[in-house]
Amino acid sequence: MAKIFSAPLFSLLLFARLSALTVAVLVLTWALHFKISFIPHHSSQEDLIYAVLHPVLMVIGFILISGEAILVHRWLPGSRNLKKSVHLCLQGVALSCGIFGIWTKFHGQDGIVANFFSLHSWMGLICVSLFGAQWLIGFLSFWHRGEIRTIRVRVLPWHVFLGLYTYGLAVVTAETGLLEKLTFLQAKGDVLKRGTESMVVNGLGLGLALLSGVVILAAVSPKRAKHQTPQTKIIYSNNKCLTS
Repeated sequence: MAKIFSAPLFSLLLFARLSALTVAVLVLTWALHFKISFIPHHSSQEDLIYAVLHPVLMVIGFILISGEAILVHRWLPGSRNLKKSVHLCLQGVALSCGIFGIWTKFHGQDGIVANFFSLHSWMGLICVSLFGAQWLIGFLSFWHRGEIRTIRVRVLPWHVFLGLYTYGLAVVTAETGLLEKLTFLQAKGDVLKRGTESMVVNGLGLGLALLSGVVILAAVSPKRAKHQTPQTKIIYSNNKCLTS
């Protein structure tokens, strides 16, 4: 393991996995143990399932899987094409979960408009739309590597920036959703401010904030210098690709 990762990077990757596991446990605990908070008592079982699915899909399916896709470039052994293929597949799964997670809100008993009035809902739509555009560009770029090599080199920094920005935006969107839901429940008196559910939701918010910082730090951390040899370094010009 030491030959593949440096000690700081290995520690970051391990910490990211532990943070993701903690977040997954907390969101499942909230969604399954405190599921009655997600919908009024008189609602149908189908409405309850859709309401519970929304946080699970958006946190575990969208945020955690997209975070793992970002980390693939740092931990997965093998060729560059293999890493890009796994990255693209994981991002595709995350996008599907994000779309389905938003779709569940369209089945609320109050209708579509009533579920898209808040800052959380607007940010969610923007985030998934940006993520979808990013994935589509990456998909087209992957299957047309030779034809647009120089364009890919120029676009890559923006692709990385928008990927990390969208991931961070997804976490912020989730935080606004947690705050909105918890404030609503506390205002109605359904949840105590110092109760167990409040502690779970606040812990989930802290876990997401910690996870996002670790993932982004691992993504931007420099690679080990000894793996970058002049024989394998690729230098791109405006017109062609040269190997030094």
